[in-house]
Amino acid sequence: MSRALATALLATALATAGCAPKQSEPTAAAKPAFDAKDFSGTWDRYPLPTENSGQDPTVVPRPEPIPPPPLKAEFMPAWDAEQKKINEANAAGEPIATGYTHCIPDGMPAMMMAMFPMEVLQTPRQTTIIQEAYNQVRRIYLNDTLPAVEDAEPGFWGHSTGKWEGNDFVVETVGIKEHVRFRNAPHSAAMRIHERMRMIDADHFENDVTVEDPEFLTGPWKWKWVYQRRPNYKMYEYVCEDNREYADPVTGKARMRINKR
Repeated sequence: MSRALATALLATALATAGCAPKQSEPTAAAKPAFDAKDFSGTWDRYPLPTENSGQDPTVVPRPEPIPPPPLKAEFMPAWDAEQKKINEANAAGEPIATGYTHCIPDGMPAMMMAMFPMEVLQTPRQTTIIQEAYNQVRRIYLNDTLPAVEDAEPGFWGHSTGKWEGNDFVVETVGIKEHVRFRNAPHSAAMRIHERMRMIDADHFENDVTVEDPEFLTGPWKWKWVYQRRPNYKMYEYVCEDNREYADPVTGKARMRINKR
C-alpha cells in the first residue's frame, strides 16, 4: 500500500469517527439529589437554638414563630392569664410544674416539635414516628379510614391516616385527650390536626400544621416546623423513672429532689 493511499484511508477513518454520534451523558439535573417521598432517618428540629439561619440565601430559612391560638373571645382571657402566670414564674426562676414534671409525654401535636431527635420509619402500610423524649411512638396508617370523632378512643397521639398528594405526605389526626394540650390551648374532642409534610432538600423537610376546632377556635391555627437530618445520630432510651422534679403541693411550682446518701 502506498503512503498516499494509507494517508487517505486514515483521514477517512478519523472523519468517520468524528461524525459518530456520542453517547449522551446524564446531566446533574437528570439525577435527583434525593427521593422526595423518603422521610426515613433521624431528624432534629431546625434550627437548633444555637444555630443561625436565614442570613445566607443558601441556608434553609428559619420558620416563622408559632402564633397564639385563635381562641374564641370567651376562652382568651383565661389563656392570657395563664400565659402571664407562666412567664412571670419563669422570669422569677420559679417555673410552674408541667407535664414533664409528672413524666407525662407531649402527645400530639407537640411531639412533632422535635424537642429531642425523632426517627421516621416508612413501610408500605404505615409511617412510624418515634420521638426520643418519653419514647413516644406515633403510627400513621396509609390510605386508611379515620374513625368518626365520637368513636375515636382518646389518646396522647390519637388516630392518624396519611396519603400522598404528589410529593406531599398529607396526614389527618383525631382523638386527642382533652388534657393533652399544645401551648396550653384548650381543645375539644372534635379537634382535628392536619399536616402536610414535604422534603425541602436531601437534609431538610418541613411540616405545615393546621389545627381546627370549631368549639374553641375562631378559625384554623397554622404554623410550620422544619427538621434537619442527623445521619449519624443513634436514638437513646428515655425513661422518666429517674426524674428528680416534683410539683410543690402548695405552690404548684417545680422543685428538685435532693438525693441524700
